[in-house]
Amino acid sequence: MNCECGVSVVAPRFDVMARLSYEDYLRHLRSDSARLREVLTTCDPEARVPGCPDWSAADLLGHHAGVLMFWSTIVEQRPERSGEDWTEPELPTAYDELLALHAEQDARLGAALAAADPAEAAWTWSAEQTVGFTFRRQAHEALIHRLDAEQTTGQVTPLDPELAADGVDEALDIMFGGTPAWGSFAGNGGTVRVDIIDRDESVWVETGRFTGTDPDGGTSYDEDDIAKVEPREDEPDVVVSGTAADLDAWLWRRGDEAAVTVVGDAGVRDHFRGCVNQAIN
Repeated sequence: MNCECGVSVVAPRFDVMARLSYEDYLRHLRSDSARLREVLTTCDPEARVPGCPDWSAADLLGHHAGVLMFWSTIVEQRPERSGEDWTEPELPTAYDELLALHAEQDARLGAALAAADPAEAAWTWSAEQTVGFTFRRQAHEALIHRLDAEQTTGQVTPLDPELAADGVDEALDIMFGGTPAWGSFAGNGGTVRVDIIDRDESVWVETGRFTGTDPDGGTSYDEDDIAKVEPREDEPDVVVSGTAADLDAWLWRRGDEAAVTVVGDAGVRDHFRGCVNQAIN
């Protein structure tokens, strides 16, 4: 990673991002899930997954098959079904059976989403309680795990720039920056602008502190955090820049840090880096 601390950076103002259509999310979900399965079909089941070193190829395949199964059930049984009453199914151990299960659940979720209205109420673990959340979240889940599969087999292909740019926004806003209802975020004024240079788009976040007590486990939190904010008129304290694909892969700990540039205030930079420097599976 390239860092220039304490440097005032003047950069062009980028356009605020727009989401993809639900039809496009579904198209990407289907194509990336199929690509994941394609490259893993002839892979050694024990091959290690670079982005998740504790996983084998079989673990990756089983994980994504289980994710597809879970969200298929949620969408099919909306709005009554809650993920909180889900019991993890026992997955097959034979690799060919895992491949077959993945194909089955891939088709099942695609059909469930195609038949649903994105605006309909449905359980999610996020503040957004609609089917639309699942369209978007599962498109990105499939994209990143497709990349995992390709990295495992040495068959990496380019990430779609539009989906990857949306993935940068989703990672910062939902995966790293989402504040649950039982907690609160207090900003400290530090700002970071993430510039997606091949899309002329940006995402702004503020650094701060998250506090709260999880009502399920009783765990209390008081830790550094970030939250997505509206674009500011003033220049940010830190600018992070790269292509959509490089930024999305970097935020998910699947990419090369050398492909991303970070300049600006050292304290804000370190706060931001600490908040996103954690693997998400």
